[in-house]
Amino acid sequence: MVPAEGGSVGVAVPAAGMGRRMGGVRKPWLELAGRPVLEQALRPFLERGDVVAVRVALAPDDMADVPRWLLRLDPRVRVVEGGATRAESVARAVEALPVDVEVVLVHDAARPLVSADVIERVVAEARAGRGAVAGLPATDTLKRVDDAQRIVSTPSRVGMWRAQTPQGFPAALLRRALEPLAADPTGAGRMTDDASFVEAIGGEVVMVMGSPRNLKVTRPADLPLAEWYAARPDLGEST
Repeated sequence: MVPAEGGSVGVAVPAAGMGRRMGGVRKPWLELAGRPVLEQALRPFLERGDVVAVRVALAPDDMADVPRWLLRLDPRVRVVEGGATRAESVARAVEALPVDVEVVLVHDAARPLVSADVIERVVAEARAGRGAVAGLPATDTLKRVDDAQRIVSTPSRVGMWRAQTPQGFPAALLRRALEPLAADPTGAGRMTDDASFVEAIGGEVVMVMGSPRNLKVTRPADLPLAEWYAARPDLGEST
């Protein structure tokens, strides 16, 4: 276990998605290398001594039959009922964390291969008083299109990154950024990640280097690739 250094860390894990791009299959319960994707996603955080609480936001249907392995995984892990959107699920998980945690990390339940190094880079920035997003610099050419899919421009990819998770923040900053959700839960549709809420209130957020291994299991084709990486633990950590 990574020893506890610095302030305490809480982890919010949205896992209430319907899995539409996975054909309606709940992604957290898929198996990867013989273990559920969600378990794989949680393990690297539970190896840290400074992580004092993990809150997993599940779909209402899943709350009625929470897997026994999840309830027994670690006493720091508890489940909460998620919302209709990812943002609502994050907000509910964050609200359920102890009020005195100093750093909050948000991590996708469908990213099972995050490394300790990526987590540490995010935590270090959050402890310095700003938000941090793991990600990778964009390497593909980017195209902006109109409603008819006609290309209207080709933005420069200089300075463009592809965001991953975890995303980490000083706890007070993230809680303040999520406050508008209480008054307008449906207004989160324009926000595609947690950093967007912090950016909207003028908070500083930086990018830190993620990893090609830290992929999100979103579509059926992603699972074989994740299995390939899982069988090669030392491959693909660097860009």
